[in-house]
Amino acid sequence: MNPRVPVQNPDGSAAMPAKASRARRWVRDGKAVGKWNDLGIYYVQLIQEPSGRKTQPVVCGIDPGKSYSGFGIQSAKATLFRGHAVLPFKRVKERLGAAVIKKSKVIKNLRGRALQRRARRGRRINRNLPFAQRCHRQKRFNNRTQFKLPPSIRASRLMEIRIVKELCAIFPVSKIVYEVIKADVDLTSGRKSARAGKGFSSVMAAQYWCIEQLQQLAPVKKMSGWQKDGNGTSQIRKYLGLFKDKHNKKNPVPETHAVDVVALAASEFIGFKPFYLSNSRGHDWKGMVAITDSVFRIITRPEYFRRALHFDNSQKGGIRKRKGGTITPFGFRGGDYVEGVKAGVTYRGWIGGYTNTNKYRYLSIYDVNWKRLGQFILSQVKLLRRANKLCIA
Repeated sequence: MNPRVPVQNPDGSAAMPAKASRARRWVRDGKAVGKWNDLGIYYVQLIQEPSGRKTQPVVCGIDPGKSYSGFGIQSAKATLFRGHAVLPFKRVKERLGAAVIKKSKVIKNLRGRALQRRARRGRRINRNLPFAQRCHRQKRFNNRTQFKLPPSIRASRLMEIRIVKELCAIFPVSKIVYEVIKADVDLTSGRKSARAGKGFSSVMAAQYWCIEQLQQLAPVKKMSGWQKDGNGTSQIRKYLGLFKDKHNKKNPVPETHAVDVVALAASEFIGFKPFYLSNSRGHDWKGMVAITDSVFRIITRPEYFRRALHFDNSQKGGIRKRKGGTITPFGFRGGDYVEGVKAGVTYRGWIGGYTNTNKYRYLSIYDVNWKRLGQFILSQVKLLRRANKLCIA
């Protein structure tokens, strides 16, 4: 594999990627400096002004999903980047939720905020008074006419926007191709649904809001997974000979979501177009694009708990235990990428917690899937990179 290396101009604007050999020669001769961005991509920034700033078309493909999304950068001559993002949709939804448990049986599930609100209301209202005299706060405005994104959906779309911003900073993206989802048919009866076009999934609920945000980075082209004119994602993917694993979509490999984003980006260079000859007419594929191997990154978010004042329920004596937080008393932060040594074995991961007692001072290190690798003695932990709210593998 000989992937292209992203290049930045002296003022920080993106230039056309260069071959790895040329980038190494620039760094060796002092014409550029090597850097790493938050997605773990190595790039070089020129020190002197280049001879020209013309760029070729470079397209960013985005395949959004509920739990996983794909990202890709493609030019006519090479595939420049592929990424598999694990979205925080399920995690945020679980943390906002809580359960009312009575005698080892779940009575009713409530959102965490709704549960806290119910508890405050119960403490505030004097139920010994008649209903008309109780302290019920009236609504201040009609809060059902606004367009609000649920926190879980918003977190996923914001993560996608963050990734695209990082890519646009090092690649001269000229267009973004975004795969949209639309359902006008009831999946159970097969008839036209009364809710057609109003959103049927978490992906569809926020996709147009996300497109508005991406318009500030580059022009956005909307594209469907399958189109009647033969220019859908699946048709282009099959024409390019890219295999997709449709049964194990959670596997962080290029065959799950990255192949779709390559097809999306390649739609700007090839297409199924009509032709007319003297004795025949029809449709055929036109254009040229080269699909090559490229850098592949798995992108997740650290799962540490944010700072909360205390647990929901107090301990004996009314003591409420501290909960969450990203600051440790040892100078490290939650989400820092560190290297730890344990029993002669070196591990690399992200800080997710700590233990600080009179006898023990440990840091908990987690892998990219946020599974704990172990607890490491403070003196055996070395900081590699400060937290940037992303975990890259």
